[in-house]
Parts: sequence; structure tokens; C-alpha cells
Amino acid sequence: MPKAKTKYVCSDCGEAYGSWSGKCATCGAWNTIQQVLDVRGSTKGQQAVHSGSVLKATTINEQTAVSHSDRIPVGVADVDKVLGGGLVHGSVTLLAGQPGIGKSTLLLQLAYAIAQTSSLLYVSGEESAEQVAMRGKRISSAIDKNVVIATSNSANDIATTIVSGEYNVVIVDSVQTLATDEITGVPGSVSQVTNSAQLITLAAKQSNTAVILVGHVTKEGSIAGPKVLEHLVDVVLQLEGDRYAGFRVLRGIKNRFGSTNEAVILEMSDKGLHVVTNPSAALLSERQISDGSIVLATLEGTRPILVEVQALVNTTSYGYPKRAASGFDLNRLNLLVAMLERRTKLKLSDKDIYINIVGGIKITENAADLAICMAIASAAKGMQLSTDAVVFGEVGLSGEVRHVPWLEKRIQEAQKMGFTSVIGPRLQKSQTNSGLQYKEAKNIKTILNDTLMKG
Repeated sequence: MPKAKTKYVCSDCGEAYGSWSGKCATCGAWNTIQQVLDVRGSTKGQQAVHSGSVLKATTINEQTAVSHSDRIPVGVADVDKVLGGGLVHGSVTLLAGQPGIGKSTLLLQLAYAIAQTSSLLYVSGEESAEQVAMRGKRISSAIDKNVVIATSNSANDIATTIVSGEYNVVIVDSVQTLATDEITGVPGSVSQVTNSAQLITLAAKQSNTAVILVGHVTKEGSIAGPKVLEHLVDVVLQLEGDRYAGFRVLRGIKNRFGSTNEAVILEMSDKGLHVVTNPSAALLSERQISDGSIVLATLEGTRPILVEVQALVNTTSYGYPKRAASGFDLNRLNLLVAMLERRTKLKLSDKDIYINIVGGIKITENAADLAICMAIASAAKGMQLSTDAVVFGEVGLSGEVRHVPWLEKRIQEAQKMGFTSVIGPRLQKSQTNSGLQYKEAKNIKTILNDTLMKG
């Protein structure tokens, strides 16, 4: 019987070699050459190909008939909307956020609500059962006997419990504290996080149990651990906001069962996190009318909200001006400042510029460009925009104001909050201004001259 042949192949470019090397000579990548079995002309390779069994295939209609079409509601309508309608049977959801942002508090609140209709197990790997119970008593004075608590750091024990099928929903807090018996290494390492998540995901699929995992984040704000953790799970939720401020934003980053365009705004209190019914009114309640203050109509998911954008422009005391932003991308701010100096008569090369989004809200959409530019111009010139105006629009490098999505929703939110005028991009033929005074901004220079720089 001929001997099985092996070869060494680069995983990046696919180049084959006769022996191992640390660097691929074709693409220049390091540590990408791996030994693989050459099945061509190899008896063992042919045996390996024929050693499996034929897969059993079914139609989608057959699977739809036997699948669980109903979802598990989490008790909060807005959170259900972010999930796409509730928890799916057999799904794995990853909830990530900064330390102290309220992940465990939110999950314990959801556990109280889910336990009213479904069997639930709360597994804590970070705290003792007594500590979890203390938080639960702070959130709700009534003792709920339906919420079952367990403490464990063993992924094997948790997976076995999930496979038993005794619970419809299992919450694990957190995946960074788990370890498997088969892998050496401390909890939180790449191998332990990957294998623990794979083990729990497999158990969830086999038993059709909905699992919620808590994940940590790095100091940059990304989810800690290997990227494969996000690929393994079905839904990734991010809880954002300033932990010292009252508002939090729960948004979907990945969702195999629904849209990722949904978000819910929450407020932290001594009784836990609660949904903010009118975030625009809460964010604008303490607004001080001054230069550099602009009201922006933005979107959190598909929900329009009005937030205040504040700008402060001051002559620098150093050779290199400082730029700082809270709640807005600093690189985007530098780009807009460069565009303003090139396309308008503003001289900002010797100015320190500070931007703040009030309320701890983080703005990620480009529709905030026009509000940021007008706030900087207002602060630089010491002029105020009309107090009843709302601003939104994307600004290009040539100074043109571009169209943004959901324009009608932004206008309706401004009208609901009592504003009478809107400054935004040019209206399309099918769009209406809902009776408000709508001023179309064709380019940044023209709109600044018309609203801020007259006289």
C-alpha cells in the first residue's frame, strides 16, 4: 500500500511547498504554512474521503413545519424589538459592554420577566449566589421563586445542564470566566473562551435552549476575546453609554433572526435600567441657549431622537491646536475641520476645538456632519442659530450637503418637540416637510452665510 503523502500549503495564498517554512515566499506572510494531507494519488487520502456517511437532506418546508416558530418574549417590548421579536429557541445571544455599564443588572431584570412564562436558569461565574440575590432584591423587593440561580466556572457542567432540557432559557455571566476540562489555560484566554463558547453553543442547538452569554470588552471598546466568538453566536448585542451618565443604548450588532437597525435607549436608576419613553425631551431638558449649541435630529436604530451638539472654539496656547470630541469620532471631526477651513472663510488652524454630545449619547451616523460644522462655525463667530431650528445632513469634502435616510422621521420628531424650522439636505420629490419651515442646505458655505454669518 503506498504511503500517504503530505504537503505544506500557505493558508493565505494557497502556494504549496515540499517542506515547512516560517515565511511564505510567495505572499510574504509569516506562520501561515500548514501541513495538509495530499489526497491525490494517496490510498489513505481516498479512504479518508470515503470514511464518512452520506448526509441526510430535507427541504426548507419540512424544517419550517417542525421548527419552533414562536419566540420567547423577554418582557420588555423595546428589547424584544432589538432581538427581532424575542429570543429564538436554540439561539445563542452575546451581550457585551464596558464594566459597570449595567449588563448584569439588565439581564437580571430580563430574567425576572422571562421567568414568568418560561423556565430560566441564571448561572453566575463572577459573583456568588448571595451577591446576585442582593442585586435582585435591590431591583425588585418581591422575591421571585421562578428565577433559579447557580454558580459555576465549568463550561462542561453548564453544557451538561443545558443539554438536560430542563430550562428554556439559560443566562451565563460571563463567558470570560469559564473553562473547559479538556483545554489547559486560565479562564479568559483565547483557547478557553473559544472552546467554552463552542461547547455551550453545541449544547444549546442540541437541546433547543435559548442561551444568553455575557461578554467583556477591551479598553478600545471592542468585544474581548477572539473574533470567532462573535461568529459563533447568533445575536450580538452591545450596551453602550457613559457609565457615569444616566442613559444607555442597547443596539444589535449582529442578528441572524432580525434587523440590526434597532436600538433602545435606557436610563439607569437605583431600581435598575428602564426604557426612556421620550428621550428627546430628556436630552433637551437642560439645554442652555448659547453660541456653539445646535440641536441635531439623529437616529438610534430606526427611532429618531433630538440631541444637543455643543462646540467650543478657542485660540490655542500651543503651536499645535488641540481637537477633542466626546460622543463623536475624532477622525471624522478632524476631517470636517479641514473641510471647513478649505471651503469657507473660517480660520481654524490656530484654534482649539472641542465637541460634546450631551447626555452621553454616541453618534456614529454621518447625518451629524452638518450639525457639527454649524456648531463649530457658531462657536468660532460667537453667533447663535435660531433657537427653534433642528439640523441634520451629511457633508462631503467638497462642502456639499448630501441626502440622509429617514428624513421624514427626523422632521416629524422635530415637529413633535415643538421646533418650527429644519435645516437639512435637499428634499426629494416624494418627500414632504410636514408643514415646517424647511431650509435646504445645498453646500456648507451657503448655509453658513444664510444662517450664521449675515452682517
